[in-house]
Amino acid sequence: MNSKEIKQILNDLGTDICGIASIDRFTGAPQGFHPADTLPSCKSVIVFGKKFLEGTLECNNTVPYTIVRNMLSHVLDNIALEFCYIMQSKNIVAVPTGTIGPTLHDKKTGRFRNVVSAKHSAVLAGLGYIGKNTLLITPEYGNMAWLSSVLVNIELEPDKILDDKCPEDCSICIDNCPVNALTHDNPEMDQMKCFDHAFHTNEGEDFYFKCNTCRTICPKCRGNK
Repeated sequence: MNSKEIKQILNDLGTDICGIASIDRFTGAPQGFHPADTLPSCKSVIVFGKKFLEGTLECNNTVPYTIVRNMLSHVLDNIALEFCYIMQSKNIVAVPTGTIGPTLHDKKTGRFRNVVSAKHSAVLAGLGYIGKNTLLITPEYGNMAWLSSVLVNIELEPDKILDDKCPEDCSICIDNCPVNALTHDNPEMDQMKCFDHAFHTNEGEDFYFKCNTCRTICPKCRGNK
């Protein structure tokens, strides 16, 4: 199998974007969250995604956004599983990492992380860059791409990493975060501030996201249009 064949399989399964990163690009991964910490034989990380429904940006509440987030996560997990079975039929070891978890607690930093970050893997796979809002920003879909990843034990040709970043004079996401979870001094979001505000549910309510300001307010929300 080569990179072109891998991408064609994922495209046929319904993905909108796909990139590949070689294992040597993950030297900066947090301890315990390197791809090889999950799959010791891992040689490549395949990242793929679906375009998020833009209509959710026009809504007066975040219920439709939550519905799409949950449905897309289920779709991507199914794609990942089917892809892994296809790889298994070709005697290739492939394992999914979960679109929205389960998350693990990084005791060293106090942060909660997926076993392998699809967002950071996407940067290493040439799909985009991390914005000041800490979201992946892609040329095609801005920050409206929902991601997942698969680890494989074969060497694949990696994609070129994009040399791009947010404009220095843009801080609209930082300035408009309702709980100051984004700051100029720290490239990482304050998870607990964000979680307490955006994930909170009132007694008797079903879970839904209360806030997605950092995504919707970004000038690059819809990509290079």
